Amino acid sequence: MSKTIFITGAGTGLGKGTAIGLAKKGHHVIAAVEIISQVTSLREAASDAGVELEVIKLDITSKRDQQLIEDYDYDIFVANAAIGEGGPISEIPVDRVRRVYETNVFSTLENAQIAAKKFVSKKQGKIIFLSSVVGIVGMPYLGAYTSSKHAIEAIAKTMKAELDEFGVQVATINPGPFETGFNDRMFEEKHKWYDENENFTPRESIAEQEKMLDDQYDPQDMINKMVEVIESDHHAFRTAYPKDVEDMMKEEEKSKWEEKV
Repeated sequence: MSKTIFITGAGTGLGKGTAIGLAKKGHHVIAAVEIISQVTSLREAASDAGVELEVIKLDITSKRDQQLIEDYDYDIFVANAAIGEGGPISEIPVDRVRRVYETNVFSTLENAQIAAKKFVSKKQGKIIFLSSVVGIVGMPYLGAYTSSKHAIEAIAKTMKAELDEFGVQVATINPGPFETGFNDRMFEEKHKWYDENENFTPRESIAEQEKMLDDQYDPQDMINKMVEVIESDHHAFRTAYPKDVEDMMKEEEKSKWEEKV
């Protein structure tokens, strides 16, 4: 059955591929992108893929743009838009962490609240938050992004419990590291402030964590999984992918009960 799906952050990466993938399955997709130049590029990508998308410009941090979430009617809301920031959490300038939280937590919550109110009035609907493997796993030198996704996990859990009585579904999708360029950009961001001659964190320690960039997954696999989950009527509250990432997340939660300091 065809559904109307509103997805934010559809201008690049997994969001872009998922928007197109959902359209290929016959769904009406309202694909929101951050900047106006992405409108044209996404429309061209959709045309090349032989599908139609309703592409709109929507910066999720803009109160004016957020009005579009209220104006449209849809069955599923996918809170996908996010930004990232790398660097040691003990030294990163806190204003940079605030910037991450403004997008990933506060604006994402504002967006989801608009969708929640619409769904409660209809007594049906589904909100999906794009979390991450780091929503559970605390990876070094990704503390700003990691902690923002921990917050999304808490928001999703509590919203699920609160909206269940209204017939509204809430879930998360937790991708592992996929080669979309997003992870690479996160680590590059620290160069705007990190100086190995001024900061106490050794460059070599950060470089060790950056090796994860050499072993990222094919994004198409994650896009296929996101399409499968988003369009499904029923599925798990949390979908972690691929399987070894799911296993890592489960082991992380278990190990913290046994870890000593």
